[in-house]
Amino acid sequence: MQTLKDNWDITRNWQLIFPILGIIGLLACGYFVASRIMPSTFEDVIYEYLFIYGITLVLAYAFYRLCMWVFPKLIKKWNIKNRWEMIAIFIVFAITGSASARLSAPLLDLIGIDRESMSGWFFWPLRLIIIFPIYQVLLVVMGWIFGQFKFFWAFEKKMLARFGVKL
Repeated sequence: MQTLKDNWDITRNWQLIFPILGIIGLLACGYFVASRIMPSTFEDVIYEYLFIYGITLVLAYAFYRLCMWVFPKLIKKWNIKNRWEMIAIFIVFAITGSASARLSAPLLDLIGIDRESMSGWFFWPLRLIIIFPIYQVLLVVMGWIFGQFKFFWAFEKKMLARFGVKL
């Protein structure tokens, strides 16, 4: 256990939640992709499950290796002090991106815009425009929930400054 704490710069026991959530997230991503690429040629359900679980583990490991390759570069770029904070930041980005995309659909339905009522050339840019402010708010809120408010507030100001909005 001490080796795990040392590897992830964990100083308090509550910080162990982030590596656990990271593993769960990697497995969930692997399962999501594996279930999408599963061939429909299996006649036996057992082989389907074995295929999905095997590919899930392989993909989760590949995603883990990708994260371990990216972490040192981002730790330097973002000036992060602890490695467990990188997991928290990645989780916030994942939740925020998914949630803002999910929340944009009901908001567009509320104002009476759907894919059937207008051309895709107008619908998708409009949906992206709706997603942007939802993403900005959720990013700071989720950053606060995961204890990374300072990082995400600075990130938010930098992102908005690129769009010409000064805070």
